[in-house]
Amino acid sequence: MRNPVKLLALALTLPAAAALASGTAVSSETEAKLQELLTGQGYEVTEIEAENGMFEAEATKVGKEYEFTLNDRLEIVKIDEDSEDDD
Repeated sequence: MRNPVKLLALALTLPAAAALASGTAVSSETEAKLQELLTGQGYEVTEIEAENGMFEAEATKVGKEYEFTLNDRLEIVKIDEDSEDDD
């Protein structure tokens, strides 16, 4: 016998997990939280996307470009600085 509660829970979580993994749009609530997190640290956020189960945000600060990788709890797990020389 199947448990209908478990089936319902699975049905509700699969689309969200698939969306996060596929690089689709980030919810407005999550985008607002990411904006607040990074702007609170002095960054100007230029792009936010979900990809491979993580969030990626591009931002600038004092003329330098950065790419942030955040987990599903919006914890920064990696920061890459754009090291291209603009001269």
